[in-house]
Amino acid sequence: MLKDIFNKKKKYATVSKQEERDDVPEGLMIKCPSCRQIFYRKEIEKNLMICPHCDYHHQISSRDRIDYLMGSSFVEWDEDMVSENPLEFPGYLEKLEKDREKTGINEAVVTGKGSINGYETAIAVMDSRFRMGSMGSVVGEKISRAVERAREEQIPFIIFTASGGARMQEGVLSLMQMSKTSVALERFSRSGGLFISYMTHPTTGGVSASFASLGDYNFAEPGALIGFAGRRIIEQTIREKLPDDFQTAEFLFKHGQLDKVVHRLEMKDVLTNILDIHQSTSLEVE
Repeated sequence: MLKDIFNKKKKYATVSKQEERDDVPEGLMIKCPSCRQIFYRKEIEKNLMICPHCDYHHQISSRDRIDYLMGSSFVEWDEDMVSENPLEFPGYLEKLEKDREKTGINEAVVTGKGSINGYETAIAVMDSRFRMGSMGSVVGEKISRAVERAREEQIPFIIFTASGGARMQEGVLSLMQMSKTSVALERFSRSGGLFISYMTHPTTGGVSASFASLGDYNFAEPGALIGFAGRRIIEQTIREKLPDDFQTAEFLFKHGQLDKVVHRLEMKDVLTNILDIHQSTSLEVE
């Protein structure tokens, strides 16, 4: 009958929105938080995790940054150092182990030595994927040791910061790293060492208030959040509305707290130029 013809069931299967989402392999796509565009992750990875549409700088792993700068010349220092649980903070060791499995590194900073376009330098790269880049006793120790080795070997020291601040699970032992790293850098400076600090998103809390701000050159990536206390706390304290771009790299540069905002794709050339200038100056003095 005519009624049966129009009531026939469809011969094709429907797919729900959830099934469509489940069909896409996890991690294949990435959504830019700035322009909201969606890209293949490999497309952005080829561009050093920079959005091809709006130039937003996504966070990049410590290994990828080091590989871009130094390639196979990099030799890691203190790789096996791991954090303990001196305050017996509940669940701390389990969280550390999960981060090791997730990131493939043992702590929130990777240190070592390598060459940037032929110029040997010591380097420390913080990784926000590991406990939000928080600074515990091992992070402070690794950075201090790297500074000391740079002083002994008379080579420059470069650090890339990315941190939510001091690690609360270690209490005052974490806060002590602010002074320890600062003292190591002061000793390094007095010996004539060159220290370049490159702040990435985010650089906050005790890290921003200590070694991140002590460079002979202080650089930052575009759009990086840099500051000590949070916006809400500051506004409540001073009872004023802060500018929209407050605590961004561009705001700090405009107010003289940074030497330059350096695009990630220009980073290697900028560092090479500085290392070349200082090596040439050193040779002239000798």
